[in-house]
Amino acid sequence: MSYTSLLINTATTQRKHPGAIDAYGTPAPGWANELVNEPCRYSEPKNNEIKVGAEVLIYDLDLFMLDVDVTVQDRVILNGDTYEILGVKSRQDSSTVSHHKELAIRVVK
Repeated sequence: MSYTSLLINTATTQRKHPGAIDAYGTPAPGWANELVNEPCRYSEPKNNEIKVGAEVLIYDLDLFMLDVDVTVQDRVILNGDTYEILGVKSRQDSSTVSHHKELAIRVVK
């Protein structure tokens, strides 16, 4: 069984963009799709706390993706819900090559 066969869900990542200029010459920032229908798998964590700086945050899901370009400044659309990314970890295979990403995500309210 390969890793990719375990990725039974899909998600879309979004990245901030400056947006269009309004009538007053001010950019209206927004979100643009970055990776669409990207294979992934999510699970509910047993320990759903993550330390970000000096803060301990509660997150909702672990999200596993291929070795894609994703950062904590991005967000994820999964099953119609929008999630902020609180943490991104690169995981390696038996060599030192990055194999996949593990994300801690929390629903945006």
